Amino acid sequence: MSHIVIGLTGGIGSGKTAVSDMFETLGIDVVDADIVARQVVAKGSTALDAIEAHFGKQAITNSGELDRQYLRERVFAKPSEKRWLDDLLHPLIRQQMVADVKAANSAYCILAVPLLVENNMMGMVDRVLVVDVDEQHQLTRAAGRDQQSIEKIQQIMSHQATRQQRLAVANDVIDNNKNLDALKKQVLQLDKKYRMLASNN
Repeated sequence: MSHIVIGLTGGIGSGKTAVSDMFETLGIDVVDADIVARQVVAKGSTALDAIEAHFGKQAITNSGELDRQYLRERVFAKPSEKRWLDDLLHPLIRQQMVADVKAANSAYCILAVPLLVENNMMGMVDRVLVVDVDEQHQLTRAAGRDQQSIEKIQQIMSHQATRQQRLAVANDVIDNNKNLDALKKQVLQLDKKYRMLASNN
């Protein structure tokens, strides 16, 4: 098991995946909440059966997988449905993340959780690393990557923690307003720091 767990977070379009990929190339185990969230609703899972029973057959694609687009529209339109879904999935996701973190073998491990602050999951980690980026960069990057309008991205951002709220709980901050080289340099510095902390732990 890793000696320390680093909680990696940041808003939409901040570059969390680029950062976690860089840590991974340095031999660090990464547990990604988004991947875990897909695993718990995989074809044949009990969670998927529960979703079908609650939302009906429309929530399942012809190939037997979750119809994410349909579900997204349903829960955005009705807060009570979103609560039901969160109550089903959040405990399962958390349980799997805890198991995956325990199975990590690198000196320290990264737990990448986009909604770490929003879901108050700081207790699961030893340090919080925030990938910080200004709003303009966030909007243009996320819109370009997801092929969505600026308005849609702004709507998603309005449901997330503010930049200030994230920075308020950060132990470490990566500034991703520049280029990939600048990003890489910061990741290498933090890797050195985290390995030292892990060996002292």
